[in-house]
Amino acid sequence: MLQRKKQRSSGKITDKSDLFDGLPDDLVVSILCKLSSFAFCPSDFINILLTCKRLNRLGVHPFVLSKVGVKALAVKAQNWSDSAHRFLKHCVAAGNTEACYTLGMIRFYCLQNRRSGASLMAKAAIKSHGPALYSLAVIQFNGSGGSKNDKDLRTGVALCARAAFLGHVDALRELGHCLQDGYGVRQNIIEGRRLLVQANVRELASSLESLVKRQPQQQHQRRLNYQHYTYVMNSGCPLLSDFGCNVPVPEGHPVNMFLKEWFESRVGELGQGLSLCSHKGCGRPETRAHEFRRCSVCGTVNYCSRGCQALDWKLKHKLACVPIEGWLEEGGNGNGGNVGVGELEEVGEAENIAID
Repeated sequence: MLQRKKQRSSGKITDKSDLFDGLPDDLVVSILCKLSSFAFCPSDFINILLTCKRLNRLGVHPFVLSKVGVKALAVKAQNWSDSAHRFLKHCVAAGNTEACYTLGMIRFYCLQNRRSGASLMAKAAIKSHGPALYSLAVIQFNGSGGSKNDKDLRTGVALCARAAFLGHVDALRELGHCLQDGYGVRQNIIEGRRLLVQANVRELASSLESLVKRQPQQQHQRRLNYQHYTYVMNSGCPLLSDFGCNVPVPEGHPVNMFLKEWFESRVGELGQGLSLCSHKGCGRPETRAHEFRRCSVCGTVNYCSRGCQALDWKLKHKLACVPIEGWLEEGGNGNGGNVGVGELEEVGEAENIAID
């Protein structure tokens, strides 16, 4: 009797395995594409590959790797390894645009392989990837990876305009400040302020949309009651609170978090005299001394872009900035790009005008 039961149970297991084995590869690949694009973290996708040999084989199919989403590529700086690097390279070879941008940023800023990193970001930018276009614009504005003579302001503005057209909020804000200040483009204060209004409205709409998605379906109403979206004071984003709504700080791109963790956790070390962008959601480091603009009021913060300066001013620096009488620049202003007192006050005032 026992032997018969064992035979029956083993038969059932065999039948189940046969059902899976009988599925065509195209169907399994299609399912894996969906799973890889909606995975919440890299481990979710890796665990699928470790389930069985067939999933491991089909999981590295070029079509599956081309669909891997941004969260599945969000490797932590402390978990960086040759295998993680190899996985990103396979995704790049499969034509994954997000992998091109992620690996490009890591190579350019962390691994200091400037040419390869810029090439990968350009590959993503050609496919109309907004963050890649904006990152290349920041590189052009600062002359990153070269000297101050390598700056190309007009190219930076053109890249920002393209990214803004694709809906990238940071690029839209940067373009607004460029137009308002006449930086790399003919000055147009009215158009610049209009773009700043548009950037803040888009950011607010995106934040509210994410809040609505978090609410259970049964709590949805035809008329949104914004009291459900109020948060404890100082727990949200002051930039958006100027609209009368205090919402969580927008989540940055995973690769920006990677850069911040990479240098702050000392996985990678900054060169002597170099610093990170002071906006906590950026993570970009200087590639040469005095590359970023310094606040000339307090002299304690540096920014890679006008967009980061404006965001950090509203988030925290407006309260922390204390004038220092007669502070001296270390080694001169380097690239002549330090933000003057008037310009810093103008950015703060412009943001207020743009969102009131």
